[in-house]
Formats: sequence, structure tokens, C-alpha cells
Amino acid sequence: VTLTDAATIAVDMSTLLNAIVTLAGNRTLGQPSNTKVGQSGCIRIVQDATGGRTLAYHSDWKFSGSDPVLSTGADATDLLLYQVIATNFIYATLIRTVA
Repeated sequence: VTLTDAATIAVDMSTLLNAIVTLAGNRTLGQPSNTKVGQSGCIRIVQDATGGRTLAYHSDWKFSGSDPVLSTGADATDLLLYQVIATNFIYATLIRTVA
């Protein structure tokens, strides 16, 4: 599933397990909707040809420690692995620079 790039990126969990989004500006990963406890997957986050884009996260996205910082190179790709623990608790970890 390709997520629509926007100031706040909508994440409808009923339509995806795995997804991709290419960032064309500094963005926020929005509050996931239609979560299913136990669901897990991956969101591939790609910098556009300019690079240097940042990603903030809605408070439902939980990380070990501080929120992760994306790779910033042009066309860099990171993987956000996630698991839905509760309706408003999506545990995630970022693997940087996979491509």
C-alpha cells in the first residue's frame, strides 16, 4: 500500500500490513486508525531526491527511548517495523539506511 504524502500522513491499518511513503517535506506520521491488536508490519519511508526530510510521530507511536531520526540522504530508505499492542499503543522501531 502506498501512503499519501501529506503534512500529516494518514495510516489506516485496515488497508495495510506493509506500506511505503515517499517524503517530499517534513511530515508527521498520523494517529493510526482501525488498529487490530496483534497486527504487525512494516512502513518503508523513503526520502525524495532532495533528502533531509524529518518525520515526527503521533503520540500513539511508541519507541524505546526517544523518537527515531530518519536517514537524511537523497533517496535514503528506512524501515519502520511496528506491532499494535493496544488501540492507542503501536510499538515501533526504525531500521535506518536499508537502501
